[in-house]
Amino acid sequence: MGSCFYPYNLAKHVTAKRGGTGFYSSRQHQLLLLPRVAAVRKARLSPHNSPRRRDLCRALFDRAESGLFVIGFSVSTLVEVFNMEVFRTAILQPGPPERFALQTVQQVIQPQKQTKLVQDENQLLENILRTLLQELVSSAVQSGEQIMQYGQSIDAGETAQGHIPRLLDVVLYLCEKEHVEGGMIFQLLEDLTEMSTMRNCKDVFGYIESKQDILGKPELFARGKLVMLRTCNQLLRRLSKANDVVFCGRILMFLAHFFPLSERSAVNIKGVFNTSNETKYEKDPPDGISIDFNFYKTFWSLQESFCNPPSLTLGPTKWKKFTSGLMVVLNTFEAQPLSDEEGDANNLEEEATNFSIKYLTSSKLMGLELKDPSFRRHILVQCLILFDYLKAPGKSEKDLPSESMKEEIKSCEEHVKKLLEMTPPKGKEFLNKIEHILERERNWVWWKCDGCPPFEKQPMDKKVIQEGAKKRRPRWRMGNKELSQLWKWADQNPNALTDPQRVRTPSITEYWKPLVEDMDPAAGIEPEYHHKNSRVYCWKGLRFSARQDLEGFSRFTEHGIEGVVPLELLTPEERSKYQAKPNDRSKRAKKEESKGAAHRLEENQNATPASELDGEASGTPMDADTIAAAGNMSQGGSPIPDEHQKQSSDADVGQEGGQLEADAEVEVGAGMLDGEDAEADLDPAG
Repeated sequence: MGSCFYPYNLAKHVTAKRGGTGFYSSRQHQLLLLPRVAAVRKARLSPHNSPRRRDLCRALFDRAESGLFVIGFSVSTLVEVFNMEVFRTAILQPGPPERFALQTVQQVIQPQKQTKLVQDENQLLENILRTLLQELVSSAVQSGEQIMQYGQSIDAGETAQGHIPRLLDVVLYLCEKEHVEGGMIFQLLEDLTEMSTMRNCKDVFGYIESKQDILGKPELFARGKLVMLRTCNQLLRRLSKANDVVFCGRILMFLAHFFPLSERSAVNIKGVFNTSNETKYEKDPPDGISIDFNFYKTFWSLQESFCNPPSLTLGPTKWKKFTSGLMVVLNTFEAQPLSDEEGDANNLEEEATNFSIKYLTSSKLMGLELKDPSFRRHILVQCLILFDYLKAPGKSEKDLPSESMKEEIKSCEEHVKKLLEMTPPKGKEFLNKIEHILERERNWVWWKCDGCPPFEKQPMDKKVIQEGAKKRRPRWRMGNKELSQLWKWADQNPNALTDPQRVRTPSITEYWKPLVEDMDPAAGIEPEYHHKNSRVYCWKGLRFSARQDLEGFSRFTEHGIEGVVPLELLTPEERSKYQAKPNDRSKRAKKEESKGAAHRLEENQNATPASELDGEASGTPMDADTIAAAGNMSQGGSPIPDEHQKQSSDADVGQEGGQLEADAEVEVGAGMLDGEDAEADLDPAG
């Protein structure tokens, strides 16, 4: 289709199909081509077109105006030629694609809907764009330029784009705005990679990486994810795994970011191993070898088991062969430890920029490889991966290891970890990282066993709470919000409890300063933001006041939390409001004393009845004062006049509670009562 731009191919096409040339006039065909005459007129004058293309456009324009058409061309062929010229002219326009992209599509397709194409229109547009892309790639190859830089002006600088990136940007904008079908951009990218060499594919893939965020949007991802996966897999098949390691890594990293974590196509659900990755080594000892060839064969034969771990559970013979060979290798590593100096001298991991994914298996290199710490680490890490697979859950009962096999795995695993810790440099840190990676891998295994549930959780719909409905109180892990927050802080900062600044208790004046600022009208703080609304703040302040300022603490009952504030922090006007007068203070003190005395009197009456006191007096020796007081009592038990006088005085105590303590001191001083007998004489007064 692209060859029809050139006069020679036009004549050849006409001769083959029609047997000659001629002209054909049709009013209906004229009407179909008239909307595109303007595009041809512009194309014939464009300096960006080749001389032959300008000549062709000039000839077609002249014949279109005169109503004459080439017989060898169908109307659809001519329309497609004109459409590609319109797009070729559009991508040369400066400015962002949103300025002209939709108008160009409307001019070419003339869709039924103004902003969105139907299925047939999408197919027609895709054919036009794919043909135009082939034309641009062919022109770039003929000119000897890289396809992504073809058409880029040298004077425009680095910001200018070539024709092909410009075309892809236009199509990507149309797909993003849903003017055309979303998978069209992915189809063009696949065609472009298939038509490009590996050198040009790196530039094409760089464009794909730069548009990763747009290509990963849901409206585009759903329509083109399979095409993109097919494109990347085709690139990986064309690349060399030994020479193009970096490019392969770029593709794999792109796929990891492009597809979601829960994508099942990349997690190897069945757990299939790549058994085709064979490690070839020498079977017969060469002449002049300086190492133990049996050890060499035993060492490299372990790769067969590392390549296919399920084979170890098929029979006990293969497992015994593997463990015996592994113990020989581990014992050799332990017998020839590496010093820190040797480890630093032979470690090439930090200095090497390019490395191979497989080690050479020549027997002549065995002695040097054993001195390489990275080589030892690769073998030991392979052992840990194998043991981790054998212990992993989810396998059938026949694939599970036996009890004796589990014990051997445990002992070998401890031996391997010990050797990893001994291998310099930074052996212990390296072992911790490997254990962390294997722990994460076990989590992935459990996730695959559960059927790969999606990680993304849909947001919960907010339920409309009816007015007047009772809101459910939040449940906290530690009982309340503050303790839960403290627990969370302790996890994030384990040294928080040992911080010396933590035990510092603020002074009472320092603690109440925020509340004083809230009370100042000049501060302009709204009431809802006052500290007195915080229950935790008030509770802590009352505890401080109870320990450091009892006078302020006593004002809480009358004036609330604002009355607890120390008076020296308040202004004179506010201080007079909360400061008590001297008369009021003395009256309140007397009132509190009388209430306390009456309360003590009532407790004494309830605690010691008179009958019990009499019994105790008869059963215990009495001193002279007690006997003299008892002699004043008559035999009938009636009180004498002195006792009547005491009862009257006690009655006065009940009426005037403030004189109770003074009367009690007078009676005791007179020798009438002592100890429990004093309480007995107070009972009749009650």
